[in-house]
Amino acid sequence: MDDTSTDREPAAMVERLCRATNDHDLAALVACFAPGYRNETPAHPERGFTGREQVRRNWEQIFAAIPDLRAEVLRRAVDGPTVWTEWEHRGTRPDGSGHVMRGVVIFGVTGGLAEWARFYLEPVSTDGQGVDAAVRRQVAPGGAS
Repeated sequence: MDDTSTDREPAAMVERLCRATNDHDLAALVACFAPGYRNETPAHPERGFTGREQVRRNWEQIFAAIPDLRAEVLRRAVDGPTVWTEWEHRGTRPDGSGHVMRGVVIFGVTGGLAEWARFYLEPVSTDGQGVDAAVRRQVAPGGAS
């Protein structure tokens, strides 16, 4: 794929978003999102929302709860106005326990702003269960949700 301005735009937005997250700069973070931003969380549809004011409320809580939060974009792939990103978030909760989230966020970017996202970032499980137990739990009656 050639490096057109349309291809650079989504990557630049992700870079700004990661920098704002690591700087704990709420205004800069919110400025990465369009006013009518739409967030879908396919694994948890009830968590979807519209609007960057919800982005602000979410991140106010996150920055307050994880004061040393650090984000890293592990991988990204740009396809026109869409950027696929793999993230890791790490930090420490006020009780001293670790906070680790990993997953994928797919962004649709227009004019340098995230217009929409499909959000697959989840807390890392450290329950000690292997794959066999996890599969059994998923397919059991009333399975995990």
